[in-house]
Amino acid sequence: MSAASAPFALVATTLAVAPATHAVAGVTGGAYRWLTFLVFALVIVATMVVTYLAAKRVRSAADFYTAGGGISGLQNGWAIAGDYLSAASFLGIAGLISLYGYDGFMYSVGWLVAYVTVLLLIAEPCRNIGKYTLGDILAYRNDPKKTRIVGALSVITVSTFYLTAQMVGGGVLVKALIGIDYEVSVVAVGVLMLGYVLFGGMVATTWVQIIKAVLLVAASIVIVMLVWTPYGFSLPAFMADVVGDPKVQAQVARLLGDPAKAMSAAELGQRFLEPGLYFKAPIDQISLGMALVFGTAGLPHILMRFFTVPTAQAARKSVVWAMGIIGGFYVLTLFLGFGAAKLVGPADIAAVDPGGNMAGPLLAQYIGGGADSLLGNFMLAFVSAVAFATIVAVVAGLVLAAASAIAHDLWVGVWRAGHDVSAQEQVFAARLATVLVGALAIAIGIAAKGQNVAVLVALAFAVAASANFPCVLLTLYWKRCNTTGIVAGMVVGTTVAVGLTLVSPNLSYPKIVRVAAHRVLDAEPAQRAALLEALGSGDATRIAQAGRGSVALDKAVRKARDDLHNVEGRETSFMGLEKPLLALKNPGLFSIPLGFLAVILGSLLGRDKRAERMWDEVYARQNTGIRVARTRAH
Repeated sequence: MSAASAPFALVATTLAVAPATHAVAGVTGGAYRWLTFLVFALVIVATMVVTYLAAKRVRSAADFYTAGGGISGLQNGWAIAGDYLSAASFLGIAGLISLYGYDGFMYSVGWLVAYVTVLLLIAEPCRNIGKYTLGDILAYRNDPKKTRIVGALSVITVSTFYLTAQMVGGGVLVKALIGIDYEVSVVAVGVLMLGYVLFGGMVATTWVQIIKAVLLVAASIVIVMLVWTPYGFSLPAFMADVVGDPKVQAQVARLLGDPAKAMSAAELGQRFLEPGLYFKAPIDQISLGMALVFGTAGLPHILMRFFTVPTAQAARKSVVWAMGIIGGFYVLTLFLGFGAAKLVGPADIAAVDPGGNMAGPLLAQYIGGGADSLLGNFMLAFVSAVAFATIVAVVAGLVLAAASAIAHDLWVGVWRAGHDVSAQEQVFAARLATVLVGALAIAIGIAAKGQNVAVLVALAFAVAASANFPCVLLTLYWKRCNTTGIVAGMVVGTTVAVGLTLVSPNLSYPKIVRVAAHRVLDAEPAQRAALLEALGSGDATRIAQAGRGSVALDKAVRKARDDLHNVEGRETSFMGLEKPLLALKNPGLFSIPLGFLAVILGSLLGRDKRAERMWDEVYARQNTGIRVARTRAH
């Protein structure tokens, strides 16, 4: 899903997803609005054709939930990449790099390292033990009803938080590029996603994710090639040009404030390649990194992907392919971000979206010839359409995960436990749950209009890292782990993660907001005077810079006034606090160890003969995959 003042409160709080949350309508020139409609329509039609073809293959619950286990390692690797490379990866990371340099690229490193954890610890054992869901993994050796209930509730919680950020991001992106109302945009995202999941299940979702990943990587490669070609593909020459650019140096000076006055232009440029422009406290980065790495291994829609392959070897291959694709893409974001900083300029990027989420699309538009050219607007529309497809594909995966938790874990596993449920009943229940989750996602997306969804993204990863990951890891690898430990870990991990997030800087604190807003408004007269002086100087460079500065100042002033209006009459946050109790934007540093501790203590204090008796079978199954086919057929 971070979104209000710094859209990458989304990423900063833990993997942001909502793209372009502050993008303004009118990025696409009015004369070329038809082109945006056309490109979006072509992408949508292509994915719906895939859904139509996939729907013919959905005949059983296994087909709906896991594509019948018939996805190859290569296909699943691309699908995982499509599921994982959300709008935050494409729009957000490039934007962070364009505004903050080195610190922005650290997100790429964190997300890539996360898949090493998945490959070494999670992928193969989950595929060998589970059937459809997280609840299947937890219930295999523990009390089925208790673990399915807590597992399903966790999946629904994580999916809902993540879904909301995606829905808000998709609605704002469509509104910004096409100009239709936000509410209509959210409904469009929701209906399209429902079409994928409702009719095509995991088959359609998988192929939509593959198509979107291929388009995303291809578009990025083309843009990077065009950015890098003038330098003869020489990295030193490219980087030297970036750090020597006055627009980049001015951005560093703005970020550093007073210390920049004692620095030369060359030193300012070099500072863009060093840490500290975005992350001020190293401990915050450590906490975020923990949530990114462990949260990825606990995301329900990622775990489901390992049930779609036919063999344990295919599960390993799919993660290796995914790591290669994701890693290669994140290398490309380095050039997308630096290219946008050099060619478009941080000030112009921030004028469209303060968090930089439109850096990639604006770079594509610039390379194609600018805002007044047909090719430039076509490239902008294509890149934005791919970003839109990215959002819908991720939303589809999340809805499928939540629907499977409701239908398979709660209805079939808990409510109908001990009773035969036909394949037709299971598919009907899955589709009904899909409609319910999809309708809820649309309603929440509309209700969240204009809200800072950063806190929801933080919660999604915090819960996944603090509750899901410890329970999955320990039930797979620790003999003493049992039902009491799983329930305790889920409850404590979720409660601590949610509680600490609600007292963190992610929430809005009226007094702090007022101070920041008045600082902007008080400085406005002096800045206006300086801009007017520059506009009358006769220097073309200064006039151009003043024009960009005027747009940015107007936006900052509008935002400051809006912030003052939003906190009018309020003195405390939602939790009744005047300032954060926890300085960390992500609680992972505290909530993850407490989640593990709860599982360990609960398992040591409680006894579960079934968990102990089943350990030898679990150990053999997770390492060999014995009898997986028979279990799945059943």
